[in-house]
Amino acid sequence: MSVTPAANSQWPTGTLLHHLSPSDRRELISLGTKKWVRPGTVLLRAGDTGTTAILILRTFVKVSMPTANGHETLLSVRVPGDIVGEISVLNDQPRTATATTCGTGLVSVIPSPSLKEFMSERPAVGAELAGTAADRLRWTNEPRADVGSLPVVARLARLLSDLAIRHGVRTEQGIEISVMLTQSELASLIGVSVVTAQRAIKRLRDQGVIETGSQRFLVTDPHRLELEAAAPPR
Repeated sequence: MSVTPAANSQWPTGTLLHHLSPSDRRELISLGTKKWVRPGTVLLRAGDTGTTAILILRTFVKVSMPTANGHETLLSVRVPGDIVGEISVLNDQPRTATATTCGTGLVSVIPSPSLKEFMSERPAVGAELAGTAADRLRWTNEPRADVGSLPVVARLARLLSDLAIRHGVRTEQGIEISVMLTQSELASLIGVSVVTAQRAIKRLRDQGVIETGSQRFLVTDPHRLELEAAAPPR
């Protein structure tokens, strides 16, 4: 499990806003219209035309696709500092996935023309966004298990493993996930109740796989976490 070295930024390691210069960051945030959102708000829906991109400022967003049996395939998790919807904006194609908030928060809705113009004026931002879009496409094309078919601990382990890879900061104790995540948000991301999520957290903690505190997670045994994440569907 590779992780990104720590860096000075208020935005989580591995996010778009983390990588941008202060001036580019301010300009990108100012492009859009700020919007407060509630848990369960659908920001983007699969099949819709991509007329906007959403910059996540304060909330967590799950990106998913519906399955034939009525469940959903969780493609990825987006955190404050990430952007969603940029692929359809750049490619002028319909949305390929649905993005739903997992908590109350703040986003910036950026119109497609504004984003494209900004990218042409700021080559560094354009390159960063293009790289992000390419990574998303590769990630989306990888096979994913139906979230509803996985044991709860496996769902949690996959989520934490993904967050550790994208937003992990190596410390002497292990890999610290550099995003603050409430148990309610975590439960929403893996599709279970808070009580069920708490049980899964306790199991990984009791096994010495993770440590928790103040809405943060420390992965103390990355190898064991990956083994838990690899559990087969039920």
